[in-house]
Amino acid sequence: MGIQIAPSILSSDFANLESEIARLGDAELVHVDVMDNHFVPNLTLGLPIVEAILARTDRPVDCHLMIDEPDRWAPAYAEAGAHNVTFHAEAAAAPVRLARELRRHGARAGVGLRPATPVEPWADLLPEIDMLLVMTVEPGFGGQPFLDVCLPKIRRARELVSRSGLDVWIQVDGGVSAETIERCADAGADVFVAGSAVYGAEDAAAAVTELRELAAKAAH
Repeated sequence: MGIQIAPSILSSDFANLESEIARLGDAELVHVDVMDNHFVPNLTLGLPIVEAILARTDRPVDCHLMIDEPDRWAPAYAEAGAHNVTFHAEAAAAPVRLARELRRHGARAGVGLRPATPVEPWADLLPEIDMLLVMTVEPGFGGQPFLDVCLPKIRRARELVSRSGLDVWIQVDGGVSAETIERCADAGADVFVAGSAVYGAEDAAAAVTELRELAAKAAH
């Protein structure tokens, strides 16, 4: 798929989601942050809002579930029609079974890793997933500064995926902007979540294009 930009609606105007999504130009994905105020100290939106978004856009929806008990709740997002459903390694009780269930419902299965969670334990499980999400901030709130300490983990993730020969995307989420996206792409990421860098710009569509061009120049 090459470079993909996934603007996060966490930074959008929630009262006007349909028009906010329409502002995203040719962004490949719409990133939706689902938070339950348990796994992370913030409460955002859930399945009914995701279903409403899916009914109003043809753009693929990328659901990032920052929730407890994803084994119980995540399959409903795949059933609703989400293109990608990412659950957190730290929260899943049976991640392989969950990933298989997400795929069975037609979604790509993603696994998210908090900054302190190592990527190496997932090496043998890469055939079971479609995306590794490396968090470059602590999950829970938008607008946080990028954690450069996570760059080596992105490189290790890319090395593992390259050795596997599998088509597993590497997504980064947290503090991605025109100032940081090149470092992420150089490290091996190919899917980039950006919230305030897109929705904080005067022209969101132009910001998406700029981010993609910067990432493409730095990618190997």
